[in-house]
Amino acid sequence: MTPLHFDDATLEEARAFNRKLARMPRFRVRNRLTPLLIQSLLRASQLGADRKLARAGIGVERHVVTDGGTRVPLRILRPAGAIRGVVLDIHGGGWVIGNARMNDDLNAAMIAACHVAVVSVDYRLAVHTPLQGLLDDCLAAARWLLAAGLPGCEHLPVLVVGESAGGHLAAATLLRLRDEPALLRRVHGALLYYGVYDLAGTPSVHAAGPETLVLHGPGMATGLRLLTPDLDDVARRAPPLSPLYGELEGLPPALMFAGTLDPLLDDTVGMANRWRSVADVELHLVPEAPHGFIHFRTAMARQVLARSHGWIRERLNRVPAIGGARRNAGQAGGAEPDRSGPAGQQRRH
Repeated sequence: MTPLHFDDATLEEARAFNRKLARMPRFRVRNRLTPLLIQSLLRASQLGADRKLARAGIGVERHVVTDGGTRVPLRILRPAGAIRGVVLDIHGGGWVIGNARMNDDLNAAMIAACHVAVVSVDYRLAVHTPLQGLLDDCLAAARWLLAAGLPGCEHLPVLVVGESAGGHLAAATLLRLRDEPALLRRVHGALLYYGVYDLAGTPSVHAAGPETLVLHGPGMATGLRLLTPDLDDVARRAPPLSPLYGELEGLPPALMFAGTLDPLLDDTVGMANRWRSVADVELHLVPEAPHGFIHFRTAMARQVLARSHGWIRERLNRVPAIGGARRNAGQAGGAEPDRSGPAGQQRRH
């Protein structure tokens, strides 16, 4: 792996942006009212989202997955042209805010760069639903997609993308899919941005101070405990609640990013170190980057997203096409994913 190189101008731009962030409020969960207010503002800002995607040549579909007693809305984005793969997108938002539309800009850029369809999970939020409900929603969506639920894309490779709380839910979903290996084998990669993998808090979470950007450092450990108020830290660390401690055998190759200023840094480093024992992992620790940095309009974010798109294309290129040529969606054939690990180590980072 070649580490990402950020030149002096890029680093200085990031520092200048961080000085602005330092003057802004930090995200903190103390009650239900604040997330509900933020969620209302988010929805208001998303008016006209479908029209914006249509102008970019991206179609929007809606589907509801029913898995037992679980009903999960999905937002499906398709490009106008050929589709090379499908991304299962699990949004962030601290488990208490967000929806399937909040990553439209990121997903539109990924669609343009990688020629994929995107299935975004509109999972329930922890304001009204126990954390187990969020986990079940994401698993139901993954099962539907991996069991050839998306028409026209039944045999295309699938990648899972998760950010922050979505990174936690993505990793937990992959762990639960180990019980269904035929489905898990369809996942060709996991792209995880600054996820949360220890719900009792890693050392960097417990050490977070008031200078932390974006997130309220001193309140992070308490906020994590609020997700599972009836459990102690030993129970919180039981997988899949805390993916860091799970059995990872069978998981696909992964690309992980974390900022060096993010109090969740130890989560990503620890998860990458364990994941490397079973599959290829590419890990980038991004200097001067706080939590959530891929949403900032900076050269650093653009460079990270460009690497993400390149990695997705690399994963898709490793999937052989039927008849020696890549077929369009609905005609493409599946293939066993490359899981470069102890049984077939091609590279390890």
